[in-house]
Amino acid sequence: MKLAPHSKLLLIGDSITDCERARPVGEGLFGAVGKSYVQLLEGFIHAIHPAHAIRVVNMGTSGNTVLDLKARWRTDVLNLEPDWLSIMIGVNDVWRQFDLPRQKEIHVMPEVFEKTLQALVRKTRPKLKGLIMLAPFYIEPNRNDAMRARMDQYGAIVKKIAAKNRAIFIDTQAEFDAVLQHMHANAIAWDRVHPNIIGHAIIARAFMNAIGVPM
Repeated sequence: MKLAPHSKLLLIGDSITDCERARPVGEGLFGAVGKSYVQLLEGFIHAIHPAHAIRVVNMGTSGNTVLDLKARWRTDVLNLEPDWLSIMIGVNDVWRQFDLPRQKEIHVMPEVFEKTLQALVRKTRPKLKGLIMLAPFYIEPNRNDAMRARMDQYGAIVKKIAAKNRAIFIDTQAEFDAVLQHMHANAIAWDRVHPNIIGHAIIARAFMNAIGVPM
C-alpha cells in the first residue's frame, strides 16, 4: 500500500464525501466518518492492513463548491496536517449551472474552478506525502447530455491539475461508465449525483486500487 504506517488520510469534498460525518471533524467512533465511500475505505484499509494503523478523516461538507473549499481550507485541511489528502469536488460547481440557471452569481465557471483548485493544490502539495484527486461525475451514460458534457469538462480540469502536481488521479466518471453498461443509472443514484451503497462501493474500489490495494 502506498500509505506508510501511521499515515493520516484526510478526504475533503461535498455531499458525496460528507454523508452525515461527525462535526467538527469526521474521525472516531460511532460512524464519525459518515456513510459514504470514506466509511468503506476506512473498513477496507483497517481490515486488509490493520498493522498500518491509518487515520481516516472525513472533511466533506454537503453543498460545497471549490470556492467553499477555499474558504475553509486553512481550518479543514492545513490545520489538520494530513500526510495524504484526497480531493473530490466539482459536482455542485456544475450542478448549480443547471438546477439554478438564473442565479449566475453562484455559478463556478470552468476558469474559476481551475484557477481556485490549482491554487489550493499548489500551496498544499509540498506539505503532503501524497495527493489523490478524484474526478467529479454525473451518473448519466449519455455523453451528449448537457450536464454530463459539462461534468466531463470539469473532470478534465481535475486530471490536468493532478498531472501538474504529482497527484494520483482517479477517473471516477470512467468507473461509473463501466458499471452503466450493465445497470441503469437509477439503480446507482436516484438523482444521478448522490450514489447509493453501490455507487459508494464503486468509488471505494477505485480508490483502493489507486493506493495499491487491488480489489
